[in-house]
Amino acid sequence: MASSATPPPPAASPSPAGTGAARTAEVGTEHGAPRRGTLLVMSVAVGMCVAANYYAQPLLDTIADDLRLSPAAASLVVTSAQVGYVLGLVFLLPLGDLWERRRLVCGLSLATAFSLALTALAPNTALLLAGTALTGLLSVTAQILVPFAADLAAPEHRGRTVGTVMTGLVLGMLLARTASGALASAAGWRTVYWVAAAAMLALTATLHRVLPRYRGGAGLRYGQLLRSTARLLAEEPALRARSAIGMLAFACFSVLWTALAFLLSDPEHGWTDAQIGLLGLAGAAGAVAAQAAGRLADRGRTTLTTAAGALLLLASWWALAVGAHVLAALILGIVLLDLAHQGVHITNQSLIYALRPEARGRITSAYMTCYFLGGAAGSALAGTAHAYAGWNGVCTAGAALALLLCLVWAITVRQGRRSPAKPPSAC
Repeated sequence: MASSATPPPPAASPSPAGTGAARTAEVGTEHGAPRRGTLLVMSVAVGMCVAANYYAQPLLDTIADDLRLSPAAASLVVTSAQVGYVLGLVFLLPLGDLWERRRLVCGLSLATAFSLALTALAPNTALLLAGTALTGLLSVTAQILVPFAADLAAPEHRGRTVGTVMTGLVLGMLLARTASGALASAAGWRTVYWVAAAAMLALTATLHRVLPRYRGGAGLRYGQLLRSTARLLAEEPALRARSAIGMLAFACFSVLWTALAFLLSDPEHGWTDAQIGLLGLAGAAGAVAAQAAGRLADRGRTTLTTAAGALLLLASWWALAVGAHVLAALILGIVLLDLAHQGVHITNQSLIYALRPEARGRITSAYMTCYFLGGAAGSALAGTAHAYAGWNGVCTAGAALALLLCLVWAITVRQGRRSPAKPPSAC
């Protein structure tokens, strides 16, 4: 695996934004890592941007009733957001290696506020799906901020920095469900999106004030940038392996959180939107995994964290299957799944960001495109499995994905041991 390097020197960009990149060492960093205030804002921003894709999950039953949708059709709300996110990862995220990042981040977060308002206004299914897909496309801002933070950190602090920013992402994913459930119960599901739109406007102003200016040093045209992203997957075995593992981990995550609202809102359980959203707090354990995995990655313990995550992911589905009738088992399964998912995800990112420092935006694009394709597939699979076999079908689908992840990981480790050029931790 290629060794990590510091961000490109100021000479890499002759434009005025290049001067801003030179200033990041003074304005954006402190002791080899982003300053605490900057890192806090970036963490909050990542959480808020990614949350926009998850407000709907505890509300699917309510949205289905309001717009007269079947459960399978309602699950497409989540799928459309994830498909939009994948398109953003492919076509927008590589721009982080080309354009000045503060301007790009602020422009996308501002546009996200308007797409959330469109969702709030949607009078029918078509516009609802269009609004959620557009929000997914634009909220790729979160994945621009993660490598941005990595670029501002010295190599020995990169895993911890990424883990800190990803803590914001984990909390955004999970607390979005709690907040949306509470708001929807009090004032309807559309209020969730109006409040989110206002929050994104405030976030845009804060980001413009706090973030340092920074331009990537790709030196490529946009078309070349997109082609080079595809080449990275072909040229980097570790990136391919970690993309496959991340795709399967997020598919498991999406299967659970897409189908959970259907389980808990059925007549046997009768939970409200607010009660379903509260279960997101159980998954906040994933934030702990993000911090721990980042520190272990800095110490080179990536084999351990991935193996533990893969096995925990598989075990979580046994608890979730029992959880259909035992609340304690359901909560245990949620905690285990979120711990495993985040531990694997942070380990993946810590490894891939060390491959080619000058191409972190494109590496993130390649990895996260695979990751969210897995999420979109998981959401669609959840709706289909629930329609045909109920909660047992959902758990069977999730366990099959987790087992496949374990097999991919085992093959990856075996191949890594056979290759003297790549140590096992590289894959």
